Amino acid sequence: MIHGEDEARRLDTGDPGHRELFHVPPATAGRYAETAYLAGNSLGLQPRATRDELLADLDAWARLGVEGHLEGTRPWLPYHEYLTATAARLVGALPEEAVVMNSLTVDLHLLMVSFYRPGGTRNLIVVEDGAFPSDSYAVRSQARFHGLDPGRAVLRLKPRPGEDTLRTEDVLAVLAEQGERIALVLLGGVNYLTGELMDIPAITRAGRAAGAVVGWDLAHAAGNVPLELHAWDVDFAAWCSYKYLNSGPGALAGVFVHERHLGDPAIQRFEGWWSTDPATRFEMAPVSRPPARADAWQVSNPPILAMGPVRTSLEIFDRVGMTELRARSTRLTGYLERLLDEVTATRPVTVITPRDPSRRGAQLSLRVGRGAGELAKRLRHEHGVIADAREPDVLRAAPVPLYSTYHDCWRLAEALTHLVEETR
Repeated sequence: MIHGEDEARRLDTGDPGHRELFHVPPATAGRYAETAYLAGNSLGLQPRATRDELLADLDAWARLGVEGHLEGTRPWLPYHEYLTATAARLVGALPEEAVVMNSLTVDLHLLMVSFYRPGGTRNLIVVEDGAFPSDSYAVRSQARFHGLDPGRAVLRLKPRPGEDTLRTEDVLAVLAEQGERIALVLLGGVNYLTGELMDIPAITRAGRAAGAVVGWDLAHAAGNVPLELHAWDVDFAAWCSYKYLNSGPGALAGVFVHERHLGDPAIQRFEGWWSTDPATRFEMAPVSRPPARADAWQVSNPPILAMGPVRTSLEIFDRVGMTELRARSTRLTGYLERLLDEVTATRPVTVITPRDPSRRGAQLSLRVGRGAGELAKRLRHEHGVIADAREPDVLRAAPVPLYSTYHDCWRLAEALTHLVEETR
């Protein structure tokens, strides 16, 4: 049993976050009315404002029909532009460097059309060995598309034997040793499995110094940790918005392209209706005139009813700010870590996320032995705690600073003491 429930309640009183802005699912088991929701690294909770905002867009369609493209409170023709400034601020970009479009892996493919240009012996793509499978599939298929053997063209970075996470010095060493052969570095900003936050500035500098293009998958970083993509000189990045950004299942993704690439006539892109300059779009010319913005990577017109929830969520982040959220995230995750130290001291459970707060986001991953999925089910159905399992043996818990509580963290630790038997 984990003591300290009263302490958790006191901490929540003094450090409450913004839980009131979200719908928290009701618990179906346990002693508490609401779920202890610690799966925001998989799917974020619904903001309370989303329903009304979405209904307003539906009402515009019902009331205006096609004229909604140019009329109404939020005309559809420029709708994606309503998201640009907030998306750019979230990731530390200039407004012209960011755009919300498509889904994450689609965006990575569109970006690799431009930024993976293998030639001669410089043809390697560097990824983590523990990359999210979709990224692995994407880079392997890009290598095949260029007529290369994925087994040779994709260089996978592995942790040292007996370790779970990559060391920055080891990544930098590979970039230095293999630099002349590397065309693209494409890593996850925060690893989906371990929660490790990569040293994005250092790795970007090293990759670019080696002559490679450096891109980042920020699916688990955007809305989780502060980002300064422009200042860090990142070439490109993409992120989803259904995890920490709380925009709904399968929500639209975001893209960053550094300003040095904007308007470059040598850049190759796939183009479509929304790639051309909006000022001349309705001239219906046969040749695209892409603007010197990340907008040029768009292909199709944006899905308005899918953009609304992203806009609503980005406005929350803009109001609260990543500085405040990161500080609360550090406090919450540190508190959960202290509780889990009590659990792991006498049970066959190990935290595999780095202990250094600067090397992780709002996630602690536990190696629990085989049966992680079954453990997650019991947490939910016996204790009202929702965490995320990755089979065979990892349970992921994300104390999201916008809406998670210290009491949520306490409930997870307390539940684990009942579900995992002591060994000593």
